[in-house]
Order: sequence, then C-alpha cells, then structure tokens
Amino acid sequence: MSNIRWGLLSTANINRRLIPAIRASARGELVAVASRSQASAQAYANEWDIPQAFGSYEAMLASDAVDAVYISLPNHLHAEWSIKAMQHGKHVLCEKPFALTLDEVDEMTAVSQQTNRVLTEAFMYRHHPQTKIVGEMVRNGRLGRITVVRAVFNFAFTTRENIRLVPEMGGGCLWDVGVYPLSFAQYVMGGPPQQVFGTQWLGESGVDEVFSGQMVYANGAMAQISSSFCTPFHTQVEIIGTEGRLVLNRPFIGHNDGDRTLIFYPNEGGPEEIDVPEKELYLGEIEDLHAAVLDGQAQYLSLDETRNHVKTVLALYESARTGQVITL
Repeated sequence: MSNIRWGLLSTANINRRLIPAIRASARGELVAVASRSQASAQAYANEWDIPQAFGSYEAMLASDAVDAVYISLPNHLHAEWSIKAMQHGKHVLCEKPFALTLDEVDEMTAVSQQTNRVLTEAFMYRHHPQTKIVGEMVRNGRLGRITVVRAVFNFAFTTRENIRLVPEMGGGCLWDVGVYPLSFAQYVMGGPPQQVFGTQWLGESGVDEVFSGQMVYANGAMAQISSSFCTPFHTQVEIIGTEGRLVLNRPFIGHNDGDRTLIFYPNEGGPEEIDVPEKELYLGEIEDLHAAVLDGQAQYLSLDETRNHVKTVLALYESARTGQVITL
C-alpha cells in the first residue's frame, strides 16, 4: 500500500476542514462519503467532488473502497462506529471527544489491538507546529518550572437547534470545546492531574453551557480551564513558569491563520514574538495516521493520552455534580 483511500463517515460540517487536508496530503486520497440515505450521500459527493457515495454507513464499511475513515458523527456514536469500522478492517480517525465513558475507550483500544487497525483521536491542534514549539520550550526549561496553565475556549451559538445541547448525544461545552483547554494543559504538564474541581452552569436542556475547572498536578502545578456556549468566540492559553510566561492567542484554531501569535514574556527584558511556521491546521492529523499505517510509526497522540482526556472530563463532571474535589 502506497497511499490511503479515505471515506467520510457522515456529512457533518467539520468535514469541510478535513477534505482540503486529505487532498493536500502526499499519501491520501478522498474517495467516498457515507450518509443515512443515498440521496443525501450523493448530493454531498456532488458538492465536494467525491467519487463514491454510500447510502448507509454500513455499506461503506463493508466495501473495499476505503482504507481509513474519518468519524465525525455526534459524540455518543463515536465508540460504536469506530469499533464497527475497525472490525471491517478500516483505520480510524475519530473526532474528539473520543468517547463518553472509560469503558468505551477501553473497548475501542482493545478492538484496535485485536484488529491491528490504527485508531487515533482527532485533536488537530496537537499536530500544528505552534503546539510542538510550545512543547519544546516547556521541555527545554525556557519557562522554568511550570506553575499555572490558563486556557479558554468560548463561542456563542447562532441558533438553539444544535446537537451540542442534547444530553443524550453527549452535549455540553466541556465535551465540545472544553476538551481543547483540558488536553492542552495535560500536554504541557505531561500527564493527567491528581485532583480536579469543576463548576458548571446548566442551560434549559440540562447540559453545561458554561464550565470552569481547576486541575492540580503531582508537582503542585495547576491548570485553570473554562469553556462556554454563551459568549463571543475567544481562545487563549497562558503558560506561567518561574522564568517567564508564554501566551497564545489562537492555541486551537484561527479564523485567519495570519492572526496567530505566540509571545514569550521573560522575567527580564521585553516580550519576544516566536515565529510559527504555518501549516494547514488539519493536515498534521492526516499525515500522522498515514505514517502510522504506511510506515509503522507510533502515533503522535497516544491512546493513553486520549484515555486521560476522557478520564479527566468525567472527573470534572462528577465534581461539578457533587460539589466535591475529585481525586483521579
């Protein structure tokens, strides 16, 4: 196998970011899309110039047309269809959140091992050069000992008709966008927290529309994360160390790639803007799966890290429900 034939499992809006990335990759080809009806799949295929359209998810998985699938279904279906895809011999890039329970994560991981299929969580920002530069600065000690990470991802709905507000479908702002600050904090800290405390504001549907979390790590460092469905778009990460602090104004996504800044504020001297090579935001996760499948390379974002993402989210939700500090 010299390239990977991709299929889109659903016609979700996020696909519009993956399609250019697959087509920009050196070893990927977008060949198919599946929807819940043939008419829907064909219309989508026509719109995006995709060669094959399948009128059901099962039909695409049962075919030999694709080698890998991108799963962009609602949150509560991620585990089910990732497992089905691997059992049909397909490699899987599963949109975040990877799953909604640890049992689901463990079953998905077990099936990946049993079928020898690559399975990875789609956290696109982790593969971007900016995030890797931040990781290197943290690891080489330029910021000194990390004391606090502050991270936020907020946006406001334009309509209330949204699956993110449905409890049964894994709705809630922490699952949707709060996982970005959470995962960034755990990337910087090198692992999950020891204790968490969460607070939330529940909207009319019963899901969290505002969430704030405090996470304490083994070395005494802390992370403060927040997310919201109720305020204008805003993302930021601030990493504070004993030798300086680092501020990212577009840590996860940028409305325009040109507005991304990474600034280091040392203890002495003026601020320094760090040059960030630009790369198509979603290309890295596509290339990473290609390298895992075609070259046998280890995945950049491990399934252990993914499990810790889900474990920490669940602990934060438990804390918000009970009002207690939760020890992981």
